[in-house]
Amino acid sequence: MVDSVYRTRSLGVAAEGLPDQYADGQAARVWQLYIGDTRSRTAEYRSWLLALLRQHRCRSVLDVACGTGVDSIMLLEEGFQVTSVDASDKMLKYALKERWERRKEEPFDRWVIEEANWLTLEKDLEKPGDGFDAVICLGNSFAHLPDFKGDQSDHKLALRNIASMVRPGGVLVIDHRNYDHILATGCAPPGKNIYYKSDLTKDITTSVLLVNNKAHMVTLDYTVQVPATEAGADPELSKFRLSYYPHRLEAFTALLKGAFQGKCQHSVLGDFQPYTPGQAHVPCYFIHVVKRTA
Repeated sequence: MVDSVYRTRSLGVAAEGLPDQYADGQAARVWQLYIGDTRSRTAEYRSWLLALLRQHRCRSVLDVACGTGVDSIMLLEEGFQVTSVDASDKMLKYALKERWERRKEEPFDRWVIEEANWLTLEKDLEKPGDGFDAVICLGNSFAHLPDFKGDQSDHKLALRNIASMVRPGGVLVIDHRNYDHILATGCAPPGKNIYYKSDLTKDITTSVLLVNNKAHMVTLDYTVQVPATEAGADPELSKFRLSYYPHRLEAFTALLKGAFQGKCQHSVLGDFQPYTPGQAHVPCYFIHVVKRTA
């Protein structure tokens, strides 16, 4: 395993199955502080996602990588019927807490939250009828799934399972960082995070791991200044490492089309804007919108 020569995640993180990189609870707590709540979502992201879902007349949404529930809460507040799943119980506890505290609000009372693994998603989650109107997997979440076998078979299985949750005519919205740029330059494209506005002082260091001269993993080392919990106390610096599989745009597009067996319409955006290969602006994220046609 790669971890025997290169530490790919913070200590205490599980190494079997679908790795829960937030298993020690510390990363989950700091990440929740780092991304903030629904009010910290950028106006561009919020308006883009809501417009897309309404354009496709979506009502039921599966947030297949809900984490602490930030996006799910945003959609609930906008009137969508939301089912939220994640492989990390440490992340889900924040979503469960929010559901309990707002249980008197009808959308939150009906909010379905389940622990589920992408590799066994069809067994872990009961699909409603023909499927959900929309499935979202955003915030570079899918890249958390490693390729320990070296043949991307787990990626293909996970995407098939995720695609199976989309009803005919429904859409999958999934993204990844611009790993083409990261692998070419060794650093992320310049620009602010398109998803959230964090007030915490932070530093992110990017590293690329090569195995047999092939990019195998990208690690991000986060340094976050965590506010003091007690009056008069000094803020603390928290450090944690997350690892990602570096999906290239062309290859990931092919994986998506394969997951839908070609029965789909696919479009890609760069930071929520129409993307043309070779354009002057280098996007930080690629967002794929896949509509099931049959």
